[in-house]
Amino acid sequence: MAHAAAAAQNDDWSPSSWRQKPAAQLPEYPDKAALGAMEQQLASWPPLVFAGEARALKAELADVAAGKGFLLQGGDCAEAFAEHHPDMIRDFFRVLLQMAVVLTYGAASPVTKVGRIAGQFAKPRSSPMEKKGDVELPSYKGDIVNDMAFTAEARIPDPARMEMAYRQSAATLNLLRAFAQGGFANLDNVHNWMLGFVEDSPQGHRYRSLANNITEALGFMRACGVSGASTPQLQSTELYTSHEALLLNYEEAFTRVDSLTGDYYSTTGHMIWIGDRTRQPDHAHVEYCRGVKNPLGLKCGPSLTGDGLLELIDLLNPENEPGRLTLICRFGADKVLDNLPALIRAVEREGRHVVWSCDPMHGNTISVQGYKTRPFDRVLKEVQSFFAVHRAEGTHAGGIHVEMTGKNVTECTGGARAVTADNLSDRYHTQCDPRLNAEQAIELAFLVAENLRAEAKDKNALAAA
Repeated sequence: MAHAAAAAQNDDWSPSSWRQKPAAQLPEYPDKAALGAMEQQLASWPPLVFAGEARALKAELADVAAGKGFLLQGGDCAEAFAEHHPDMIRDFFRVLLQMAVVLTYGAASPVTKVGRIAGQFAKPRSSPMEKKGDVELPSYKGDIVNDMAFTAEARIPDPARMEMAYRQSAATLNLLRAFAQGGFANLDNVHNWMLGFVEDSPQGHRYRSLANNITEALGFMRACGVSGASTPQLQSTELYTSHEALLLNYEEAFTRVDSLTGDYYSTTGHMIWIGDRTRQPDHAHVEYCRGVKNPLGLKCGPSLTGDGLLELIDLLNPENEPGRLTLICRFGADKVLDNLPALIRAVEREGRHVVWSCDPMHGNTISVQGYKTRPFDRVLKEVQSFFAVHRAEGTHAGGIHVEMTGKNVTECTGGARAVTADNLSDRYHTQCDPRLNAEQAIELAFLVAENLRAEAKDKNALAAA
């Protein structure tokens, strides 16, 4: 019965209908038999997340779309099998909590926390081939596909790597749930989330001052009879997971029918998104994502027109369901003012319910001394421009989407304690693209909080008038 209901939601869609469409960025597996066997095996394994959790996230995002919250989405550029360690997961979680506290307290706004984690193993590439000297090999497409080592054997797509991606995702989710619900996220621990290398930085001092204010407020609330025992929100939190739904063979294997609703869900993560390189409306990735009921993200780059965006919205959210679709804008600091207003006006004109989020990372990548990097001032400029456009249009700047880590890396130049071009080689550890370190991520959170306060002030002034 559930299967029949699922089929009825899209009579021309199935978990495998993407296979009939052109597909960009998918790897070409040389061993088709091994690929089929792995897909069959994965399809028999338990889901990583549950439909009810995805629905809870969608409900939170519906509030964000209505201007009643903010989406904080962040994590690794690409997760690496070799870096799967509990300390890495814990430190990422600590920084995300710090950013969320800065936003919640500084802007008096509920914050929905979504990690690029527990599934972010596949990466689109600008070129199918990579060249070093006279040697040219297939590009590295993420640990779920092939290996980063620059050898012919390492770059062969191997379906067995999907099993490791699943097992690491399951272990990561298990630990994240323990951190979120097991007391680590208790607001009484707000001082303990500080990472050692951030302690004496300018952002560390700003955060410590904010944490002192929270501690004083909690003391007052306890005196009034409000405590963690009576208010569970003070001692735990919700953290959702997300990744780019790039490797459709893997996504299909974990597409399951929800026993309560009869709808199809991707059970690889609570939220999945379509990248800027794979958002062709008649291609495989849009075809797959339109049929699952998870909250979806759509990367919006400079080449996307207002009409093109509306076409994709009609495909991905034909019922105009609030919380279903998050538009993740990634233009580059100098292109926001030229591109974003037209998209906002098209969406507003047609009355579409969306979350507007800013990805200030992907449009600001440059090369310095042989390293890919992102100047932090450009990241901040794109965020400032994103908020300025929304204030001018009278719409809600609903989120940020950043590549960041809890590690003390030197991958993005700038910040209050400036990383210079000469520092890049010190701790450059990313698998693909440069990430903000914890100090830069917290500095960004303070900037966003200031912009959210300005947006709220404008709305209050308009209401009073």
